Amino acid sequence: MATAYWCVLAAALLPYVWTVVAKLSGGERFDNNDPRAWLARQKSRRTARANAAQLNAFEAFPAFAAAVVLAQLAGVDHGRIALLALAFVLARLLHGVFYLADRATPRSIVWFVGLACVITLLVQAALAVA
Repeated sequence: MATAYWCVLAAALLPYVWTVVAKLSGGERFDNNDPRAWLARQKSRRTARANAAQLNAFEAFPAFAAAVVLAQLAGVDHGRIALLALAFVLARLLHGVFYLADRATPRSIVWFVGLACVITLLVQAALAVA
């Protein structure tokens, strides 16, 4: 079960990777006194894309964390949970990479893979307690 929990930690930290990329990609020095306004002023597409990847990663995290916990509490096979958790983290990492690279189709595919992992974990949890 530790693998899945490590994946939850990785998924929780992943948005901050894209945050750092966004802050380092701007044309001017990052202003920590007003970070949202600073981001809004940036003209760099890379900064905007890194910020979008950050926001999307934050949005994806709660459902994933809940799915892992619910699957564990429901008694879903630990190996299955770990595999789905690893697949989710890999998909989310690739999602950010494809976001930065402006590759819409692969980004959408890995976004869907991550979503499918979450749905599968939740369905497995529901079936385990039914």
